[in-house]
Amino acid sequence: MDPRVCAASLRSLLRPGMTKWRGASANLETFGFLRVSTFVFVAFRACHMRLSIGYSRTRFPLWVRCSNGEEALDALKSLIESRHFDLTIMVLILINAVTLGLETSPDAIAVFGPLLTAIDRAILGVFVLELAIRVVVYRTNFFRDPWRIFDLFVVGFALIPATGSLSVLRALRILRVLRLISIVPSLRRVVTGFITALPGMGSIMLLLGLVFYVFAVMATKLYGSSFPELFGGIPESLFTLFQVMTLEGWSDGVVRPVMAVYPTAWLFFIPFIIATSFTVLNLFIGVIVSAMEAEHEAVESADRATLHSDQAIILAELQALRAEVRELSGVRS
Repeated sequence: MDPRVCAASLRSLLRPGMTKWRGASANLETFGFLRVSTFVFVAFRACHMRLSIGYSRTRFPLWVRCSNGEEALDALKSLIESRHFDLTIMVLILINAVTLGLETSPDAIAVFGPLLTAIDRAILGVFVLELAIRVVVYRTNFFRDPWRIFDLFVVGFALIPATGSLSVLRALRILRVLRLISIVPSLRRVVTGFITALPGMGSIMLLLGLVFYVFAVMATKLYGSSFPELFGGIPESLFTLFQVMTLEGWSDGVVRPVMAVYPTAWLFFIPFIIATSFTVLNLFIGVIVSAMEAEHEAVESADRATLHSDQAIILAELQALRAEVRELSGVRS
């Protein structure tokens, strides 16, 4: 069937529902939400019509033609798993990040306000359509991938009408930029490695907490009477020691005033700095780096296993072809 005829049929089927939704929206925010919902309606209605996606080697390799439903799902899956599709989504995320940043400028809003709003809603509509297609293609498997759930969570926040008491949620629209993590494989590996390192980091944090508590009690006993604003109690001592650990104003703001009264105070602060800033914090870095290396090795192992599996399949095919060639040679002889 001619793609233009099929597209015209699709528009005629969608027009009643879309017109009804547009008529029901009175204020601007509600209209924007319903317009985004229209994208979801289009996606599911298209799948109900058993459409399929065709490809060509053009800049926008996509057109619609009527065909079998299984072919449609296979074509959609090939589309959303292609590198070009990921690059398109990445570009849209970056554009959306720029528009959201410009919306914080009163001058930009005064000049480009309607345009920025239109771009923001159009990109949001593309994100919703993308997730709808992924749900249709993967079905229940969609919710087995944590990165897809993350995308659903981030985009879902943007669909909440930011009016009245929920106007504070407008600031959460910038969370859409975090979708770059799920799109870029290297960022995914970094985040996965960090999450893998959390159990080891928990043990280090417990050790750091014990060191802080021991030194806070000692500082309160030793210097609390002379410097109550710094070491008057456990909370004050913990905060002061945290400042010393970060090495932010630790010399002039904390250590030198204390040493003016207690000349041997350096025997307390130097071991604390070595134990926290130069030892325990480096353990954090070591655990994170080890986890990232393990994640990188796991990815490489999976790639090698896939390569070996492909090689085994190719060898099996070659052996089958050789056997057929021998059989044909025997028949001819």
